[in-house]
Amino acid sequence: MKAMILAAGRGERLRPLTDRIPKPLIDVAGCPLIGHHLNALASAGVQEVVINIAYRGDQIRAALGDGQRFGLQIAYSEEIPGELDTGGGVANALGLLGDDPFMLISSDVWTDIDFGRLAATRLSSSAHLMLVANPPHHERGDFGLVNGWLTEAPPRWTYAGVGVYAPRLFSAQDARRFSVASVIRQAMADGGVTGLRHRGRWIDVGRPSALEAVRRDAVAYGCVSDHAAR
Repeated sequence: MKAMILAAGRGERLRPLTDRIPKPLIDVAGCPLIGHHLNALASAGVQEVVINIAYRGDQIRAALGDGQRFGLQIAYSEEIPGELDTGGGVANALGLLGDDPFMLISSDVWTDIDFGRLAATRLSSSAHLMLVANPPHHERGDFGLVNGWLTEAPPRWTYAGVGVYAPRLFSAQDARRFSVASVIRQAMADGGVTGLRHRGRWIDVGRPSALEAVRRDAVAYGCVSDHAAR
């Protein structure tokens, strides 16, 4: 299964740090934040990764290259900053993702979600999402979960920014700019979306306090940027 990492955002809430570098390249224990995802994906057996880039995308491309040192093949989907929302960014990259279901990961989360298990998912719906406990800044959550299916009913959990999607969900959209959240809700209405609670490590790295928490948590992990050293 291929994976796509969403990395085109501006990172407004982490300014002024993100005035100089894009959020995916913020250092976390000697490794760019996105590098931890790449290491985890390679360890899970994923071989091909698509990364969408816009804001300071040249820095991301220069830092990660073709992915060889992570043991991956990286392809880049370029966007004009601010032109596409998250869903539009995925639609723009479909030519690189192919026809099979793919893993979608937000670059700005810190998690120990098992990407290998997720890559082995056989969709019984058009999408399968990971849900986590609600963080303090999002106490209302996003979706309920009943017998493995997403609902709008409480109690509601937060979408982890990690899931598996069928490409048709994005190719069927008429608009050029749309969010992943709108795709999820449309899929829920059309035929249902499955989900799973993740009870392990997960932090939304969108605020300075969260970044500091991630840096403390990541000390034991470091950064393996040379695949030959694994």
